[in-house]
Amino acid sequence: MATTKAIFITGGGSGIGRAVAIKFASQGWHVGVADINEAGMAETAALLPAGRCFTVRLDVRDRAAWDEALAAFAAVAGGIDVVFNNAGIPIGGALTDLATEEIERTLDINLKGVIFGAQAAYPWLKARAPGSCLLNTASAAGIYGVPGGSVYSATKFGVRSMTESLDGEWAADGIAVRDLMPGFIETPLIDIAPNRKTNAPIRDRVMQAGLEITPVVEVAEAAWNAVHGDRLHTLVGKTARSAQFAARFMPGLIRRRNRASGRPLG
Repeated sequence: MATTKAIFITGGGSGIGRAVAIKFASQGWHVGVADINEAGMAETAALLPAGRCFTVRLDVRDRAAWDEALAAFAAVAGGIDVVFNNAGIPIGGALTDLATEEIERTLDINLKGVIFGAQAAYPWLKARAPGSCLLNTASAAGIYGVPGGSVYSATKFGVRSMTESLDGEWAADGIAVRDLMPGFIETPLIDIAPNRKTNAPIRDRVMQAGLEITPVVEVAEAAWNAVHGDRLHTLVGKTARSAQFAARFMPGLIRRRNRASGRPLG
């Protein structure tokens, strides 16, 4: 009898994490949903088939908590095939306007949390290899930095480079390492302010800049394809694809535009 596959998702209480949970559960997978938002996790669980979802409160900044959460999920699911390192928070605005606490929190969640997740996931993924996968949420912001994105881009460049490093490091173990690089996605995160010095939501700046907001279901489909394909970086949305093209073929143009505008998206 075939073993039901299992995916553990951080940031599963809303947005991308919830959409990916729904997608994988619809394909018969057992889903572990982790978040600090317990109400959000309960809402996600209510959208999944009965018996397909396990929830656990997890602060991704806590290395020991990672081990406990993965062990608890594996005990229920019988193992772990995919760990989706998805939890993250936005930050934007001029670097000089950002508070130390805002910077440290973003670095801790967006980068340190992903590193801790990869480290904790390794023994579980190795046990299910070949065919297991570490999937990270990077961003179009990890393709080329823009004014107002210094801290956020730094974390997402870090996630991208870690994905590339572990793709080589874990290849001999049969563990696939992949990342998603979405642009602006229709999730609750774009309705919050990018920093403490502004009340304007990120959505307003995105619309003013004429950028598209991609439906979250497209990210879920991209996650499914990334886990089952061989592409290291999966671009999601027009903004991500345009940034990749320009960074590769027209880096001088991007630089000139950045220097001419100098206007932070935040």
